[in-house]
Amino acid sequence: MLIQDIMRSSTITLKKENTIGEAVTIFRNGEVRHIPIIDDDNRVIGIISDRDVRDALPSTLFPQAISTVLEVAVEKIMTTNVITCNQNDFVEEVATNFYQYKIGCLPVISNGKLIGLVTEIDVLHTLVTLTGAYQPSSQIELLVKDQPGILSEVVNVFSNENINIVSVLVYPGKDVQHKVLVFRIQTMNPLSIIQKLQTEGYTVLWPNEVSEA
Repeated sequence: MLIQDIMRSSTITLKKENTIGEAVTIFRNGEVRHIPIIDDDNRVIGIISDRDVRDALPSTLFPQAISTVLEVAVEKIMTTNVITCNQNDFVEEVATNFYQYKIGCLPVISNGKLIGLVTEIDVLHTLVTLTGAYQPSSQIELLVKDQPGILSEVVNVFSNENINIVSVLVYPGKDVQHKVLVFRIQTMNPLSIIQKLQTEGYTVLWPNEVSEA
């Protein structure tokens, strides 16, 4: 899935000369938690978050100081080294940026100009959807040899048992000779397919006797 499929194309923006008070008004509406700062050519030159604004505001015990801060330009608090992504980037690849840089959102650009925004919640929701975890289903984890055609072989077992596969994930095993296949299948009672997989010689990691106990 591409970023263009999940990004928010209607993006609220500010210019660097806009004030912190204007940003506060936007954040209080609750629509966004991040605001890209753009120039006259719609290029991203910075970004601010609701946390940036909270950190900039003094204590409510000093109302006069608050009034002064609200008149300060957002240029003074914005992050300038903005990490961005492209509309044609894969969601799975962009997810690594959220993990690596501990950020809450990424402006989406095309030809250097802002066209949208994608947040960590957008990406998380997409990954949950891709795995099918929100659907009534069962999960089965298998330890298999890391060899060509192994996934096809296991899928055939499910197919022969008339079991619909919702999603498949592949993880490295504890050693380089093995990998873990995680199947989410459209059945709430996986006992028969588990027995079939074991009969075929596959090692079932989950569910197993220990987890069931």
